[in-house]
Amino acid sequence: MKFSAQQAALGFSLLQTLVAGSAIPRAPGTPHYFQPHGFTRRDLSVTQVQQELGPQLSNGSLLFGPSDPRWYAAIERYSTHAIPDVEIVVQPATEKDVSTIVKYCNENSIEFLAVNRGHSRSYSVASFKGMQIDMAGLLDITIQPDGKSAWFQGGTYDGQVMEYLWERGYVATTGSCSCVGMMGPGLGGGHGRQEGFYGMISDNLRNLNVVLADGTAIRVNSTSYADLLWGMKGAGHNFGIVTSFELNIYPREVDSWHYHSYTWAGDKLDSVINALNALHGNGTTPVNMAVNFGSFLLNSSVSTTNASLWWTFGYKGTAEEANKVLKPFNDIGAEYEEFGDVPYPQISDMQGTGIGGPLCAKNSSHTTSTVNLLTYNLTAERQIYNRFSDWIKEYPELGPTAQIVHEGYSTAGVDRFKSEDSAFPFREDRHLMLFDVQIPTENPRGINFTSVAREWAQEVQTMWNEGQPTRIPGAYVNYANGLEGPKMWYGHEQWRQDRLLALKKKYDPQNRFRFYNPIVSEATTA
Repeated sequence: MKFSAQQAALGFSLLQTLVAGSAIPRAPGTPHYFQPHGFTRRDLSVTQVQQELGPQLSNGSLLFGPSDPRWYAAIERYSTHAIPDVEIVVQPATEKDVSTIVKYCNENSIEFLAVNRGHSRSYSVASFKGMQIDMAGLLDITIQPDGKSAWFQGGTYDGQVMEYLWERGYVATTGSCSCVGMMGPGLGGGHGRQEGFYGMISDNLRNLNVVLADGTAIRVNSTSYADLLWGMKGAGHNFGIVTSFELNIYPREVDSWHYHSYTWAGDKLDSVINALNALHGNGTTPVNMAVNFGSFLLNSSVSTTNASLWWTFGYKGTAEEANKVLKPFNDIGAEYEEFGDVPYPQISDMQGTGIGGPLCAKNSSHTTSTVNLLTYNLTAERQIYNRFSDWIKEYPELGPTAQIVHEGYSTAGVDRFKSEDSAFPFREDRHLMLFDVQIPTENPRGINFTSVAREWAQEVQTMWNEGQPTRIPGAYVNYANGLEGPKMWYGHEQWRQDRLLALKKKYDPQNRFRFYNPIVSEATTA
């Protein structure tokens, strides 16, 4: 046996029960990989899967069940409000193993779900039951000889990529949170600090090695499977498993980035929002003022009853350069300030999105909602801010973790790409908004905090959307909670929906990839 495995004998029901010994005819038009087998495999055990699948995998692959000491680390997730029902974990050692695993699952009617660091917020993953394909072992990075691109395996993550490239004189488009995988966000667009210069992650993809629903391994680019490349750039979770990808990389250009974080009392709300709108204009944000994140949150050192404002800015360059742009914010009297110049890989830690920060903490139950905005509506922001105090007065247990998150990027790089050239639908939007609160682990009052949190999340989402009444609502698919629906994730234009459905029919006719904010949520059999 080639793989390393814990020889557990725990039973688990991965398979649909079939009639023993009966000949089951193939439905017309149904691919061979989806055909049921004419025998019963009731309560297939971890040991059986190890014995059958294990010898087909490469040295170093792991396959284990719940009794293995590695189990909980492998299945833990950022949010526990909706979790997949994982019955067995396989960690492939090579890319070719992914194809083998998918074929095995299809031959045995086992559902499969590829996972890279488990940062999903979506309720849709709770519909999954079966085998988790954990990409954690696929971490190789190879810079190409011309220094214009690099190959990344499917398990690479933002912090790893930022550090590796920076040390060698490069940067790439990654997400902004160091602990999150590259391809999870990338398949949904992939906003991040470099987008004002180079566009999103998906805008920089040259090649993708993809395992399709039938286990076929293909290379996707502008000349091979070009139709699928369009879909992978914005809706890729629906079409395949990316085992590796080639991405543009760029010279790092500077030696440091400047960060400046402010804590303001709530009476500064109008001044802050007006200054932000002036900064961003209509997509005219100074390119080097790459990112700002801000939140309404409870800071007891400022107030125990009202939200304070915490905002952090990231600038490509020195403090001297950044302060010319930050002057309007420096002029607003802050309760606290923190600032400095650091190498780019450290900017995540300074802005609260590093691996050791709260955004990377796992195993909390998050209730969220999200919208995209073109600009901040001051009236809506006041309403949301005032209601924050009302909610935490009635439910003080929610106060310590509640956040009303605002994200703003320089967007010149994103604007250089045409909207119709990819499945990413919301290129004109300027701000990503997120409501997030964690459900308390202790509940002596016996309150249904999940219901309360959902009501609050919906209220905030509604207020944001009512603040832009002439615009059709949209939701960044990587922040979506799974309740919004395909048009909110992938665009309201009928041609987009039709094109995605046509790709789905062509490349995944049985809808095997349906567990993350899916285009189509039901499995099909023909």
